[in-house]
Parts: sequence; structure tokens; C-alpha cells
Amino acid sequence: MTEIFKRYSLRSYLDKPVEREKIDQLIKAGFQAPTAHNQQAWEVLVVEDRDQLIRLAGVVKWFVCLEKSPVAIVTLVNKNDLAAPEFWQQDMAALSQNVLLEAVSLELGGVWLGVAPQRWRMDKVKDILGLPENIMPFSILSLGYPAKQRTARPRKHENKVFFGQYGNQG
Repeated sequence: MTEIFKRYSLRSYLDKPVEREKIDQLIKAGFQAPTAHNQQAWEVLVVEDRDQLIRLAGVVKWFVCLEKSPVAIVTLVNKNDLAAPEFWQQDMAALSQNVLLEAVSLELGGVWLGVAPQRWRMDKVKDILGLPENIMPFSILSLGYPAKQRTARPRKHENKVFFGQYGNQG
């Protein structure tokens, strides 16, 4: 899988809509993520409405990229479907990462905007989107065609990998 080495946080997009087939593929990829006890308590809300995107951009200053994003996928968990409630955030993180990796394979890019676990952010997003009580937002994935191409920077891992025992750098 080469996409994992090409992915970077993209915040600047072409003024070009993302095709429905690609959005469907992103969601399918997200739903292939592992879940605790196979609970699959996730749902997603696809936001393409400019007014909603602008309102979401105002939640916190680093969400500003949503103002120009052609589409956002809001990842949601349905509290009524939780078989393993203590693991929902891990499940949602796996879904979010799958979507971002699939975006690279579709020549799109995106950025993960964290909503959970900060309750005030979750409440603000719920209000903007009119979500029912049992639905909790986890992340917003701002997606689109890159305005300019760049390459991902390799992440440093020296002195962070241990073998057999912590501190043993084998």
C-alpha cells in the first residue's frame, strides 16, 4: 500500500466538486475498518452545502479549510448501537483513517478535523447539523482535489521503536 506514504493533511482545494462515485468509494473504504466486537456503530453525514460547510468552519479556527472544501464527511457514532461503548472512539479513528487513505488512491486529499472528545465541539457540530441526541460526531474529514501537489514528509521514528523490552533498540 503506497497511499499511506503519500498521504498528507490537505487544506487547499480546487474549486471542483467531488463525484458521487468517489464519495461512495470513500465511505465504503471507511466502513471496512475494524470495530470492537464488530459493533459497526458508525454513520456518516456527507456535507456539500456551502452554508453548512461555512458554519462548520466557524467551530474552531483550524476548521477554516471547510470554507473552500467541496465536500466533508462527518463521522458519527450511534449510541444506540454500541456493543462495546468504551471503544467507539477507536472504531471511529480507524474509519477516519481509511477514508483519508482511500482519498489518496482516488487522487483526492483531505484533512482530519478532530471533534471528539471535546464535548463543547461535539455539541456545536451537533447543533449546526441538527443531529439527534443518540448521534455523536467524532471527526470531520474535509476532502477535495488538491489545489497544488506536494509530497508527504517522512515521519521520524528513530529512537521510538523497541524490541522485546522498552528501551531495547535492537
